[in-house]
Amino acid sequence: MSQLRLYRHPLSGNAHRVELFLSILGLEAELIDVDLLHGEQKQATFLAKNIFGQVPVLEDGDLTIADSHAILVYLANQYDHAHTWLPIEPAGAAEVQRFLAVSAGPVAYGPATARLINLFDLPLDKTRPIDVAHQLLSTLEKHLRQRDWLAAEYPTIADIANYSYIALAPEGGVSLEDYPHIQAWLRRIESLPGFAPMQHSAIGLAA
Repeated sequence: MSQLRLYRHPLSGNAHRVELFLSILGLEAELIDVDLLHGEQKQATFLAKNIFGQVPVLEDGDLTIADSHAILVYLANQYDHAHTWLPIEPAGAAEVQRFLAVSAGPVAYGPATARLINLFDLPLDKTRPIDVAHQLLSTLEKHLRQRDWLAAEYPTIADIANYSYIALAPEGGVSLEDYPHIQAWLRRIESLPGFAPMQHSAIGLAA
């Protein structure tokens, strides 16, 4: 097996979803912290790994993959030989992709953004991201009433991609109290073999 190296920030939800999936797959990776607060991700050395200057970035031997969703897809295809985390049949793969888009859309612009504003005490209006967060959570609450997982009858990378920032929503002032089915879904993910929790802090950076 090639040497895996993950460039990350310990408080980044995007990085955590990759760390979580690596742990669940039983893969060991060297964790390399990127100093986002001092702009290390915008320096030429890191931009050579990801032209967008964002974490996470995964190196697998001589191969470099940037973007958390792209990394999840790569890891599922490369290391999950049972093809359960990313179904290979078209309908199942499409359903997973639908929820990867949710992670990149309303999750990013809702609970993730609200958390970012809180962590940095940014002088921005948090009303909009909190509204987006609750609209999303209301939709997912209904979706999870009759099912255990987001995209299939078993856990997939769709669940991994959406977990971190939804679990961290309270750090952005978004309560999960009114969403019992989402809370139960979070607990199911946290009960998976190999689950790795994310560091919590009132000071840091979500990237």
